[in-house]
Amino acid sequence: MSLESPVLDIDPLLDDPKTRIIVCCGSGGVGKTTTAAALGVRAAERGRTAVVLTIDPARRLAQSMGLTELDNTPREVAGIDRSAGGSLHAMMLDMKRTFDEVVVQHSDPERARAILENPFYQSLSAGFAGTQEYMAMEKLGQLRAQDAWDLIIVDTPPSRSALDFLDAPKRLGSFLDGKFIKLLMAPAKVGGRAGVKFLNIGMSMMTGTLSKVMGAGLLRDVQTFVAAMDTMFGGFRTRADATYRLLQAPGTAFLVVAAPERDALREAAYFVERLAEEDMPLAGLVLNRVHGSGADRLTAERALAAAEALEENAENAEGAEFTDGTGSAEDPGSAGGSEGAEGAAGARDDAAPENLAPGGMGGHAAGKADSGAAEGAPDRTERLTAGLLRLHAERMQVVARERRTRDRFVSVHPEVAMVDVTALPGDVHDLEGLRAIGLRLSGGQPAAA
Repeated sequence: MSLESPVLDIDPLLDDPKTRIIVCCGSGGVGKTTTAAALGVRAAERGRTAVVLTIDPARRLAQSMGLTELDNTPREVAGIDRSAGGSLHAMMLDMKRTFDEVVVQHSDPERARAILENPFYQSLSAGFAGTQEYMAMEKLGQLRAQDAWDLIIVDTPPSRSALDFLDAPKRLGSFLDGKFIKLLMAPAKVGGRAGVKFLNIGMSMMTGTLSKVMGAGLLRDVQTFVAAMDTMFGGFRTRADATYRLLQAPGTAFLVVAAPERDALREAAYFVERLAEEDMPLAGLVLNRVHGSGADRLTAERALAAAEALEENAENAEGAEFTDGTGSAEDPGSAGGSEGAEGAAGARDDAAPENLAPGGMGGHAAGKADSGAAEGAPDRTERLTAGLLRLHAERMQVVARERRTRDRFVSVHPEVAMVDVTALPGDVHDLEGLRAIGLRLSGGQPAAA
């Protein structure tokens, strides 16, 4: 018997006006993006004004919502039932564009232009390690500050990096407080010609060494970038810390998404423990793509035994037909050559003149073929039934393995609320598929899939 866990009730979570942010996290390939999109559709059609933000590089979200593309601007999703008063927008994080927007918003035009044209900034904003996670924090803070949506659903990157945005404020603070950055910022912070002259003596020695390591051009770009960004550093840290506190607030809910597989649930356990360490509000776990059967009373062992019995019966029936003379060497038609065959055929024709009557033009051969087909039908039925029983046995073995894997997670984290989402027959590629997933998330799902 499977271990029981608290039931995760999705609809009350979506309907609660106090729920303002839902963050979906989990390892790659577990249906995180689909879950986030399905939550957005269900929330909108239940009356919420929702926006889905994805930072997953896969662009399946746009396809499933019928959008030709997703970018850094929220786009309204057509086809949503708005009878309850809700609506849905979707967007994909553009890391560089978000960084550019922050620079333009928090600096004067001249300084902003100097930063945007700086080669070091262009490399940093396009793919520097950790920039994506920090910009996700920035975009989440921007969406929350706009207050245009009463529910924000965040789809995070795959694997353990999905929680890297929790570290963004700390990482940014370490970067800004680092000795290297302080050293590069020092000339701008020293007043007076004497101080600058004294500092430049030491700086020239340091920059001479760094120029050999980094190259004079790169070092100059970094110094220019740091000098231009000096007045913005405090704002970066302040906003990141504010967003971090927002993630800890009661209006935020984290959903860990996993598949009923050992590696995926091991990663899910890591997420659960990490969220607890960070005092982040965990709503529960979505166990996605769970298999079941409407005939689960028929065990895999019994199905395999029945299949073997049917296959054995079919083989015995074929052997009996062969020894009866229908295809053996003792058949008079085959033993006597062509003359024997003609004689046997003539004898059979004399014994069965009805084959030559009108409506009987098929002759004895046709009658024999019909008889053979009728005799072979039970054998084919038994083999087909045996094949279906073997497929059922394989499904039940999958179901048993998934239950064991699920039970191991529940035994370690019995306090985590969980909802099992049965697998759909095919991929989700439209709003109807997302609605079907949303129904399963709410517990209104078929017993088997």
